[in-house]
Amino acid sequence: MSRVRVLVGTKKGAFILTSDGQRKNWDISGPHFAGWEIYHLKGSPVDPNRIFASQTSGWFGQIIQRSNDGGKTWEQPGSPEGAPVMSPDGMPMGESNLFVYDSDSPQGKPLTTHQWYDGTQHPWEFKRVWHLEPSLSDPDTAYAGVEDAAIFKTTDGGASWSELSGLRGHGTGPDWQPGAGGMCLHTILQDPSNPNRIHIAISSAGNFRTDDGGKTWAPKNKGLTSKYIPDPDTEVGFCVHRIALNPSNPNTMFMQLHWNVCRSDDGGDSWKCVSGDLPSDFGFPVVVHAHEPETVYVVPILSDSLHYPPEGKLRVYRSRVGGNEWEPLTKGLPQENCFVNILRGAMSTDTLDPCGIYFGTTGGQVYASADSGDSWSPIVRDLPSVLSVEAQAIP
Repeated sequence: MSRVRVLVGTKKGAFILTSDGQRKNWDISGPHFAGWEIYHLKGSPVDPNRIFASQTSGWFGQIIQRSNDGGKTWEQPGSPEGAPVMSPDGMPMGESNLFVYDSDSPQGKPLTTHQWYDGTQHPWEFKRVWHLEPSLSDPDTAYAGVEDAAIFKTTDGGASWSELSGLRGHGTGPDWQPGAGGMCLHTILQDPSNPNRIHIAISSAGNFRTDDGGKTWAPKNKGLTSKYIPDPDTEVGFCVHRIALNPSNPNTMFMQLHWNVCRSDDGGDSWKCVSGDLPSDFGFPVVVHAHEPETVYVVPILSDSLHYPPEGKLRVYRSRVGGNEWEPLTKGLPQENCFVNILRGAMSTDTLDPCGIYFGTTGGQVYASADSGDSWSPIVRDLPSVLSVEAQAIP
């Protein structure tokens, strides 16, 4: 029987939680990288021993960590000093790792501005890696979404990275604006039926898609609405909090927008609202059941200024019909005086049967359900504030 590994990134380190297929008793390893913000960890779906981690510090900058033994030991690939190499054309990074290099700049000189294709100057500082997405087919290939918004790719296990510059070179780039959490590229989804198709989401620019492996990108926000955007035909400017899909039906996608839960049935070409009877249509995460493409989960919070559950009751909401009709899942979750938040990357599913659902809170709890959300129990309490949760079934 497969085991389950849950990778948890927090504001003060990373934790690895493991259990057998029953998912009742858990072993806890950590903190790894104690004291550092770990924005995201994710394991390779090809090699269960390979894990990538985003280690960030306002003082020391950004480091990419890699494990080849399931998180027992870690290394910083690509540099003897430990700083990863992330540049548009493979040139070495400076020690601070805060800037990328433009392909037109002199080698060895970091840029603090980026020349957009329309000829205007816009500052572009590489602050942190928000999301790491290992390839579906190659353990040495992975993608990284960063702030300010850009996407990078490695094909040598993180030793070097190259920017997929067509995204920032897209004509709408100068119109992108940061959300409250910064202008972060926080979600990367690969289409298992088409290796050249990748979806990404940026706060607060919107949803974008490439169909040629990252050479060119197009905004995919048709049908989205926002009370903050007066132009109904605008291509960008939408504060997308998260997007999700089921690999068996990748054309059907779900989105947690700043306000509204949305659905697409054409690979993101168009969207419609499916918030239905949710107590609040504001929230951050959205995930899809591993075996049921029409079963989707969200965690509503009160508003964009009040980041806690309505009525102080922690409730996950599930729709078994792809939206509009939602049921609260409360068994095992606190139903009074609960004022935590669940961030956009802090919810995940495993692929066992029945499907396991996991989420972490800003209060440091990680909850698990081994029965598709019908009941919940805490795996661990009192961790630092949880930034990300990734679950994976492993041999």
